Amino acid sequence: MNARTIIEQLRFLGPGSIIVIIVTMALFSVAIVTKGFTYDLLLETAIFLVSVKLIIMTYRNGVGVGEIQKRLDMILTEEKHLEAMLAALQSVREESGQ
Repeated sequence: MNARTIIEQLRFLGPGSIIVIIVTMALFSVAIVTKGFTYDLLLETAIFLVSVKLIIMTYRNGVGVGEIQKRLDMILTEEKHLEAMLAALQSVREESGQ
């Protein structure tokens, strides 16, 4: 992965999610150092994984919305093109009918 790809992927997350990722990683690292490998660490890991899952869902939602927006833009462009063609045909009909 290059830096441009990473920046494009972070665009869907937003600044709030990026801050949550950084804080969660910092707290998880502190938990490993202070608690060692114990049962409590397993609980911390579970909480961390829930945070990661929510962040991934947010990212996938942002990507999906972007794809839907592109499709809607394509449909609107095609609709404008068809309306222009219909107007041209109607004007040709009116000219030939007179």
